[in-house]
Amino acid sequence: MAYPEIVIDLAKLTHNARLVCEKAAAQNIKVAGVTKACLAHEAVARAMVAGGVRELADSRLENLEHLRRLGLGVQLMLLRIPGLSRVKDTVALADTSLNSEYEVMSALGEEAKRRDKQHRVIIMVDLGDLREGVLPKEVVPLARQVSKTRGLRLRGLGVNLACYGGVTPSEENLHQLVELAENVERETGTKLEVVSGGNSSSLGMLFNQQIPPGISHLRIGEGILLGRETVARNPLPDTYQDAFVIRAEVVEVHVKPSLPRGTVGQDAFGHVPNFEDKGPMIRAIVALGRQDVPSDGIYPLDGRVQVIGASSDHLILDAGKKPGIKVGDIVKFGLNYGGLLGAMTSPFVSKRVREF
Repeated sequence: MAYPEIVIDLAKLTHNARLVCEKAAAQNIKVAGVTKACLAHEAVARAMVAGGVRELADSRLENLEHLRRLGLGVQLMLLRIPGLSRVKDTVALADTSLNSEYEVMSALGEEAKRRDKQHRVIIMVDLGDLREGVLPKEVVPLARQVSKTRGLRLRGLGVNLACYGGVTPSEENLHQLVELAENVERETGTKLEVVSGGNSSSLGMLFNQQIPPGISHLRIGEGILLGRETVARNPLPDTYQDAFVIRAEVVEVHVKPSLPRGTVGQDAFGHVPNFEDKGPMIRAIVALGRQDVPSDGIYPLDGRVQVIGASSDHLILDAGKKPGIKVGDIVKFGLNYGGLLGAMTSPFVSKRVREF
């Protein structure tokens, strides 16, 4: 057994995906399962599809290439707006891409024509979060251009919320997106396939049946992977939050002072740490460092241990409430989104799949 490892529970993932898809379908909403936090891991992608997802989305073309090779029989979407340098790969690997620049979309159309195919685009609208997207007043003129561009199919409009600016989804801003979509359909004569109302930050509204009619698509990663909405990080009803668990080995246990000796300067990461004098404590070190996973992205599942610090290679625990801890023991950790992203991306964390 190679530690540290992240254990992926396929049954829990499939359950989460099925529950989210069923909640969405009851409100005429389709779900794109987002695989970027787990490096498009095959088992995760298959669990999403088994749970009812019919479209997979990722921000990295390399991940889409991997998903394409798997032949899962679902549509693939590129989440990150493409640059001119990646136009050929985008058309080759993604059925749909999210876009906000006509220069790029025009190039996508030229490449699609060269390949004798159509590339579907979703125009992203900035409704206040100030990440990607055109302003509302620019939507209809841009949609007119796109609808006349050979090689392209205007699939719909989309929005990203609670990503950069922290602006949360609301009935007001999602209704604005629906109104813009209606304006586009009226002005271009194009029936839009989707109005994509955001990501897992919209799940609180979905579960409370507050999403305005007309929103027909959501892009869901964390809600499936970790069973949480992403506004307050509250668990979604009847979902699992532990479909991913990190296991790491204890490599040292000693009773040591809680204050360092000597003059304190910068640590390895350029910070000057502060310490509280708690007297002697049982300090356990596990072989799990910042090069494996961000230390603020994990939390012990055993409440008797507490993370007190991390270096690039080691995680230091206060094990004072678990006096029997010893070298060779395995400590389990839950993850937040940042922890999952880091652990699944790290080549130093083994991935183990727990089958159904």
